[in-house]
Amino acid sequence: MTESMKDLLRRALKRSTAEYCEIRVEETEEVRVQFRGKDIDQVSETISVGGNVRALASGGWGFVSFNKLDDLERKVDEACAQARILGDILKKEIKLFPVSPVEDEVKGVFGTRAFEVPLAEKVGLLSKYNELVLSQPEITSSYIRYFDRHTHLYFANSDGTYIYQEKMDLGGNISAIATKGSLTTQESVKFGSSVDYNVALGREEEVIGAARAARDLLYAPVIRADEYTVILAPDMAGLFVHEAFGHLSEADSLDENERLKELLKIGTEYGPKDLDIFDSGIEGGNRGDAKYDDEGVPMQKTYLIKGGVVVGHLHCRESAWKMGEKPTGNARAINYRFPPIVRMRTTCIAPGKHSLEDMLKDISLGVYVSGGYGGETNGEMFTFTASRCNMIRNGSIAEPVREVTLTGNVFTTLRNIDMIGNDFSIKNTAGGCGKGGQSPLPTADGAPHIRVQRVVVGGEKK
Repeated sequence: MTESMKDLLRRALKRSTAEYCEIRVEETEEVRVQFRGKDIDQVSETISVGGNVRALASGGWGFVSFNKLDDLERKVDEACAQARILGDILKKEIKLFPVSPVEDEVKGVFGTRAFEVPLAEKVGLLSKYNELVLSQPEITSSYIRYFDRHTHLYFANSDGTYIYQEKMDLGGNISAIATKGSLTTQESVKFGSSVDYNVALGREEEVIGAARAARDLLYAPVIRADEYTVILAPDMAGLFVHEAFGHLSEADSLDENERLKELLKIGTEYGPKDLDIFDSGIEGGNRGDAKYDDEGVPMQKTYLIKGGVVVGHLHCRESAWKMGEKPTGNARAINYRFPPIVRMRTTCIAPGKHSLEDMLKDISLGVYVSGGYGGETNGEMFTFTASRCNMIRNGSIAEPVREVTLTGNVFTTLRNIDMIGNDFSIKNTAGGCGKGGQSPLPTADGAPHIRVQRVVVGGEKK
């Protein structure tokens, strides 16, 4: 089938009258299971087939998506015509950074293949987790969702590239919900992988711990708003680097913002000398990983900050040409219905040299933050809502607190990092990244513990 698809795509590309043209075709099988409280809310198996043609002509992009491979040559004609029309109207100069053509077939290297596990077995596992959540004291409800996808992806372009990639993606979220009066709290166990269904197994102790944490929050006081020394656990540090810094480094939007372009100028210093931040698609087993991005560019490990200094940005071929930098393999699309844009993969703060004990010992009053419900960013400003949080008192992690928000300027916050832990880990969840109407795109985050001085923490006013 790979050979016949290659012939089909290359024959259609001969119709192109554009400067550049590409075709992407996807075949995906997907399973979804969902529980709400005692009820099973969804069990589904779907198969989707579709693709798109994207063409560049005279500074305009044409894009046509489809669900049938019939008359593919006509779809190429339509994309090329769109590109010429837009090019005449917009009158932009758009070029693509040259990339050597490749021909490759990338079969998936998987552990336990999620798409070969019987649906009844998946439902049974999640049902047991649901029963375990609901059996815990003071837990009033639950929310559990699981998905897995098996995708065959075909890509060809007018430069001569042809790539087949087999992909697997899976994720799960197990949430325990506790209620007392008008107060509702929740905590979750999250998992994800691109290579192994077994990450879904053996989560019983974590589920009990999440239920206990949700219950404890019912009785936790609201934190007093102030400026604190804050220690971010690896999961929260990973969320911070993704949302607050990673998005700013995506060069398709960076190119159009002169202030951010200056703030992220190569050579600008932020943070301590041991601060390294990178984005990678080749760490292995993470939901953002692949051999090639959706422009056929090899994925790689790209440092954004090295030794506290800005050293790089994330690029597609177009943004790389505009900024005079090399493509980084960050052109990604959530599926065939969308064109690729610059997106993160696995975004990380590299490990440092300090232990958690080192970070804690000289803090008389601070906050320990583990996990987050999410965050909002507006340019260089961010606000994150944390989930599991504890006060730090006299060098020890103390009582839990709730309604913790962290607010600040990302560049000021980077400069206020004074300790980076040696306990690096990567977190995969069932969620993903949103941008340009494409959500949730599979990504992962990685970090050790980090300590940050003078963080504005919202909660109960003094």
